[in-house]
Amino acid sequence: MKYLSQFFIILLFTLAGEALQRLLPLPIPASVYGLVLLFAALCLGVVKLGQVKQAGSFLTSLLPLLFVSPAAGVLENWGLVRGSLVPMAALVLASTVLTFGISGRVAQRWMKKEGKGRE
Repeated sequence: MKYLSQFFIILLFTLAGEALQRLLPLPIPASVYGLVLLFAALCLGVVKLGQVKQAGSFLTSLLPLLFVSPAAGVLENWGLVRGSLVPMAALVLASTVLTFGISGRVAQRWMKKEGKGRE
């Protein structure tokens, strides 16, 4: 019964995300709205982590299965993908390096700010 109530809470936030996506004229997927709403509820203490932790862990463990179908689609359409492989690889590499750089800078500033607060 615990899992059912946890899945129900997650489902409520998913449905709220669907409603927001239909109400707001922004090109943001409903799932992103739902995740942001759930994150905000967790940060504000409206939802406690224990209320969704086990169901969230279960759903996260299933995540790799969601990549099987797109990978099969890429292999099925290899002729179309092959011509764009070098630009796509360059974009992935550049975005990865940029993400590492920005994440590192943010972490450094955060650590520096935390160090000043302790003194």
